[in-house]
This record gives sequence, C-alpha cells and structure tokens, in this order.
Amino acid sequence: MGSIDSNFASVADHLGTREHVADVLVIGGGPAGTWAAVRAASLGARVVLADKGFCGTSGAAAPSGNGVWYIPPDPKLREEAMAGREQLGGWLADRDWMARVLDQTWDNIHQLDDWGYPFPKDDDGTPRRGSLQGPEYMRLMRSRVKRAGVRILDHSPALELLVDDSGAVAGATGISRQAGERWLVRAGAVVIATGGCAFLSRALGCNVLTGDGLLMGAEVGAELSSMEFSNAYGIAPAFSSVTKTAFYRYARFLREDGSVIEGASGHSRSKIAKALLQGPVYAVLDQAAPDLHDALRLAQPNFFLPFDRAGIDPFTQRFAVTLRLEGTVRGTGGLRITDKTCATSVPGLYAAGDAATRELICGGFTGGGSHNAAWAMSSGAWAGAGAADYARQLGSNHVARHVHRAGSTAVRDNGGQQLDPSEVASAVQAEVFPYERNYFRHAERLQDSLGRLDALWQAQRHSRGADNTRVIRAREAAAMTATARWMYRSALARTETRGMHKREEHPGLDAKQHHLITVGGLDEIWTSTRPATTPQPDVLTKEAA
Repeated sequence: MGSIDSNFASVADHLGTREHVADVLVIGGGPAGTWAAVRAASLGARVVLADKGFCGTSGAAAPSGNGVWYIPPDPKLREEAMAGREQLGGWLADRDWMARVLDQTWDNIHQLDDWGYPFPKDDDGTPRRGSLQGPEYMRLMRSRVKRAGVRILDHSPALELLVDDSGAVAGATGISRQAGERWLVRAGAVVIATGGCAFLSRALGCNVLTGDGLLMGAEVGAELSSMEFSNAYGIAPAFSSVTKTAFYRYARFLREDGSVIEGASGHSRSKIAKALLQGPVYAVLDQAAPDLHDALRLAQPNFFLPFDRAGIDPFTQRFAVTLRLEGTVRGTGGLRITDKTCATSVPGLYAAGDAATRELICGGFTGGGSHNAAWAMSSGAWAGAGAADYARQLGSNHVARHVHRAGSTAVRDNGGQQLDPSEVASAVQAEVFPYERNYFRHAERLQDSLGRLDALWQAQRHSRGADNTRVIRAREAAAMTATARWMYRSALARTETRGMHKREEHPGLDAKQHHLITVGGLDEIWTSTRPATTPQPDVLTKEAA
C-alpha cells in the first residue's frame, strides 16, 4: 500500500486512524450521494460512502416533500418545460443538459417505482410520480445503497481530500464523531455530494450544509461557477425552520397594521424582503379554497406541523414570517462541471447535487425543489458512473500512490491563535444574512463585507489547527467564509440584475453580460467569464448592439 505524507502520519498515529480502500469514495449521503454510490457499485466499483450525519436522514431532502422535474417524454411537453425556465434563469441554462436531466430523471423515477417506492395513485390507478416524500425516499435510498454492497460511514464528516504526486484526487480523510477517531479512505476517484451552503441559517434540514465540499474542492484546485446566484431566501414562519414555500401561493402578506403588501407572493420575495426591512410581516393562507385544505395537508404534512404545535390555523389566522437564507442550497452556484460525467476541473474529482453548479439546467434561478431533485438524482448517477470508470482505468495500482493532505485551514497548525468556530460562523452570518447586503446587492456594500470576510479568512488561515473536539466546527466555519467570499466576488463581477442576482445600482439585465462567471482561489480569489450556450431573445441582443 502507498505511503502518506509524514505530517499526516504523525497526526494519524496520535489520533488513531481507521483506513479503508475503495475504487470510489462518495462524500455525502443525500439523494445525489446515494444515487452516485448505487450507480458506481452497479458498475463493479468498490464504494465507500461517508456521511456527515446518518445517511438517509440528514440533509435538505430527507425531512421534506420533494417536487420532481418529471415530464413525460412528449416533445411538446418537454419543450414547454425547458422554455418555461429560460427567461427566469436569465437565458444561461443549457438545452442539451436540460434534455439529459429530463431523460435521466424519467428513468430514475421509474427505477424508484421498481424498487418499491410508494407512489400515490389516482382513482384510476395511475401512479403520481411528480413528487417524493423525503423520509420514504431517503429510507429507500439507504436500503439500496446497502444492498449494493457499499460501505457506509455514518456520522463521519470528511475534513480534507487527499491528492497524489500528480495532483489527482486520491481519497479523503475525516473524523468519526461517534468513535472519536480519524478515518482515511484511499480511492481511485471521489464524488463530492456534500450539498450546498445555507450558512447555519436554521432552514429545515440544512444544519449539515455548510459548503464543506466546495472548500475541499477548491483546496485541490477545482473551480466554481455561478456563485453570484447563491442568495436564495426561503419564506418561513418566524417561529419555524420550515422553508417549504409552495403553499405561499395561497397567501396574502400583511404589514403589522393589517394592510396588504401589494405584489408580494411566494414566488416574488423582493416585496417581502423590503417590507421586512421596515418592520414585521405576516401571512395568512386565506386564498386557498376550503376544499383544498385537506389535500394540502396530505401533500406536505411537515409544512403544517409548526402551526399545529403553535395552535395556529394558517388558513384563517395570520402568522409572522421571515426569510431564511438558503444560499447555494436553492441557488445555482457550486463546483464547475466540465463534461457529461460530472467531472470537475481536477482529475479524479466529480461533483453532484447541490455541491455542483446547477447552472446547466437552471441558469441563474432555481427557487423550488423540483429542478433541484431532478438534478440531484441525475448528476448523482452520472458522477457515480464517471468516477467508477475513472477508477477502473487506474486499476488496482491506485492504492500504491503516495498521497498528500490537501487541506490547510483549521486542519493544520499554522502557528497563530486558536479561533472560536462559533464566533467565526457568526461573523460570516453578519455579512450574508442581511437582505440589504445579500438580497439587494450594491458594490459598496459588497466590498465592505468582503473587506471583513477577507480579514476573517486570513485569521483562520494563520490560526492554530483545531483539536478533535473542534475541528468539524472549525472546518464548517472556514467553508462558510470561503463560500461567502466566492459569492460576493462573483456578485461584484456581474454588474447587472439577472436571475436571482440583484444589483441595486444596475437594476436591468445587460445583454452584453450573457455569460457565466467562473470563480476560484483561496487567499486570492479570481473570476473569469465563459460564454453561455442558450441564445438570448433577439430583442435583447439587438438592444445591446
């Protein structure tokens, strides 16, 4: 078996490390990770899956009702489905990828049916396959992962990637929270499926989604893309973490004095955000006809649990609402995908789900869960297959590679003082939570925030390495800091309003900026542009000319 750099060996000997060998390591156990693991194993790969929580229950999908972008293979219906998203996303999506995802999602949903997912049926017996209940979905996916022979490491967050002498990714190391020991997986290829970054905003299921995979990818040189489209906020009762927003289509939004906030809706949150800057905002779902109430409760029971516990009838009584930042979880930014296997720009590293950019099917706007769910299962399957093929080409010799630790911040002792991870996280939240900084962006405020975020990053880079009890939180805080910096650097580079990205001093769409923004780097962050593949409407192009 190959060697490990001496710095790691000394740490490993001190802490105790359990070592595993795999062809494919999947980091993350949500929909994307489980589909990747099942697919890789089906191709004969030895697979290890490491989950920060308990695979099948952690992450944004597990506690939620998940709509799915599930469209029958009818050319007219598929065309309407794709065209309906293009303007919303600023004409940045890719038609070829949209079609691929619709095809793959159709196949995966029918695979779930074959595996026994309990799809409800219409009166005539026709299954309704357009949504998935998170608990049943992820329970089934865990079962399929285990049946495929995948070794699952639960409660085992990854801390850093390993690379070989050529710079190719060769595995990862992390910590087992319950055993209190480090783990190391030597792998031919790695799939990052760690989800997005919601900055510990208390959005439902997002407490484990702190951008860890984005940081690990960037540390080995991977690029990110569309990070300016990462300022998604979800409507939630002020007393709850539930950010499921579909039913707010039936809401009226009110000020404290009972006056209606004109133009506010569950799909257009600008008016709600502006009103919240002035004072409390309330909602009441009184636009839903009484004969719909039971059906809505059946469709998303967890939406109503907080109201039932508080003794509130949301159909007749008003309740205070807030907007919780969901960042890249409902945004479109993430690790840049370079080909149809969901490979990143680093050999041996693949990305799927919310950890990968969703620009390919959504451009600059997602908002709802349906496209997210379709992308997770599709990109997961492709990444798993791509990683398995890459590992197969390496052969069994991959375990003999000399590997190096790629992490730095919080996992190496850089000589400075040890920082409190909770204080670092709070400092990041102070820059990304406020609507006037992140939702309504302006160059002066973005630069102001970046000054503090850059200083915060440097303080972490020059701090003492965290011990076993604090290293997970310290890495989360570092990932949140890095993600915020990529977001705001990209936001400064796009001097227009497009998709969910809003610049107050540039309120219109600029047809000359019909491009995608790539971002990368750690200490020094850079941005560049790439052309978009979907044509803009002629009227915009002519106006720009």
